[in-house]
Formats: sequence, C-alpha cells, structure tokens
Amino acid sequence: MKLVVVSAGLSVPSSTRLLADRLAAATAGRVSGPVDLRVVELRDLAVEIAHNFTNGFPGRALSAAIDDVTSADGLIVVTPVFSASYSGLFKSFFDVLDKDALAGKPVLIAATGGTGRHSLVLEHALRPLFAYLRAVIVPTGVYAASEDWGAEGLSERIERAAGELAGLMSALAGGSTSSASTRALTSASTQAEAAPEPEVAVPAQAVAGRADGFHVVPFEEQLAALRG
Repeated sequence: MKLVVVSAGLSVPSSTRLLADRLAAATAGRVSGPVDLRVVELRDLAVEIAHNFTNGFPGRALSAAIDDVTSADGLIVVTPVFSASYSGLFKSFFDVLDKDALAGKPVLIAATGGTGRHSLVLEHALRPLFAYLRAVIVPTGVYAASEDWGAEGLSERIERAAGELAGLMSALAGGSTSSASTRALTSASTQAEAAPEPEVAVPAQAVAGRADGFHVVPFEEQLAALRG
C-alpha cells in the first residue's frame, strides 16, 4: 500500500517533519504487507505552487507530488500553526489539487505549535477543510505543542491515530485500490447524503443476550457496506 506524508514545516530541522515521521512510522508498522512511503515537503514546492496559481500549470516537482497524493491509499498531513490556523503554504497546496482528488481517501490530520492553546486548530481548521474535500478523516487528530515532546500522552495519541489510519487503509484497499473503486466509493457516499444509511447485516449471535438488540457496527464495516 502507498502511504504519503505531506509536511508543511519550514525550518530545518522541523518539529512538523518530526511529528510527520513519527506518525508515518507508527502507521507503516500497523499496515499488513509492504508499504510504499512517500514524503512531500511543501517548502521545496513553494515556488512551483505560486507559479501554478498564476499560469495554471504545475511544475515537474509539484506534478509528481500531486500524483503521489492522488494515488495514495492513505495520507498523513501535518502543518505548523500560523495565526491560529494552518499555514498558507499548506492550504495553497491543497488548493491546486483537483476538487475530487481526495474523495474517499483516508486522511490523518496533525499539527504542531508553540503552545497547547492552539490544539483546537485540528477541529476548527483542518477537519472542516478535509471534510469539504470529502476525505475520510480518522477520528483522532494529533497536535504537538513544544511542551509535548518527551512528555506523556503524545506517543499514545500517535499510536491511536496511526492504528485508525491503518485500519481504514486496509478496509478500503481490501478489494481494489484503483481509481474506479475510489469513484464508486465517492458515488456511494454522495448518495448516502440523501438516503437512509444502508443496513449492515449482523449475525444473530452478535446480538444474542441483548434485550434491546443494540449493536455497534465498526466504521470500517460501514465503509465496506457503502463500497458494496
């Protein structure tokens, strides 16, 4: 499977890239089978991204990065916090993608900042952005403030988020990872917005002993039902 990391860190070394690397390593360790890991450093593409806005054509390096992102089975996106939101470079890269490029694609969102007071950037900025792009965002986002490095809690969040991304990647790649499969998932998701959620078959023994018949269907099974 192909795992692509998009890092918007500007400095060298970069805490944003460090968080991206740790998330990538944790995810790759939880995916069964070989993993093709690619890293897109946006600071190296800044000039080509700006030119793309003015002439409408991506340069060679930007085009390769776009191909990697659109063909990925899973994405890890990490941005530093600028003015209580994602950086302009981070947003600009996703602005040059086709509007359907991330539809149905599993995405793990993460950010770094100087203070823990900006941790809600994941919910008020990154999650709405990728929801608009119709990506499948893992429930756990990872924010790392300066004081989080070496402290308790960060490693656990990284492992939890990585496990969720690996699970989604495996579920969606269980059949075919072709663009046709992605379009089918996107079409099913669009139809689901206007129709009742499809029923997922649950074995009778799964609810045995429950008077109310209540059963929680894992998110991966719901996605598999949509694909079917």
